[in-house]
Amino acid sequence: MLRTTLIATAALMGFAATASAQDNPTVGGAEMFPTKTIAANASAAPNLTTLVAAVTEAGLVDTLNGSGPFTVFAPTNAAFAMIKDASLNALLANQSQLSQVLTCHVVAANADSATIVGMIADSDGAHPVQTVGGCTLTARLDGDTVVLTDENGREARVIQTDVTQSNGVVHVIDRVLLPAGQAAM
Repeated sequence: MLRTTLIATAALMGFAATASAQDNPTVGGAEMFPTKTIAANASAAPNLTTLVAAVTEAGLVDTLNGSGPFTVFAPTNAAFAMIKDASLNALLANQSQLSQVLTCHVVAANADSATIVGMIADSDGAHPVQTVGGCTLTARLDGDTVVLTDENGREARVIQTDVTQSNGVVHVIDRVLLPAGQAAM
């Protein structure tokens, strides 16, 4: 009952996108195409340039151009700007650490917003999300917004949902999530 109520409420509030609204959404004003990969679409979004640069530096472009399916929680430029300059520069210079941070934003599944809301409901309000980077995020709802909490207690809000790609789905978030022990960034 709780799951059905949460899904219905999310759909009524616009959280779950309909097929007609999903045809060609924009991210940062750039049109996204469901026939393109996550990497191809992200490179067109002006508010994801830091993420694209980090993915390139970490050598993950081919992965995000792969068949997937992937769910990517994509931090905006503003999310990366919350990291101190020295810490961000050190992260960008360390390919192994950068790869770990980025893959903590990727799930090996195609999870749209309705699926995420359902998992949260089925888990009594907080659902563990395993990432390909070995991180465990916790997904919960704050009103009609999905909030992800990393292993350090840092929270990111999903600010745009259900950007369909040929190899998965992207949800845009407002903070960079970190693996355990990297909370100081």
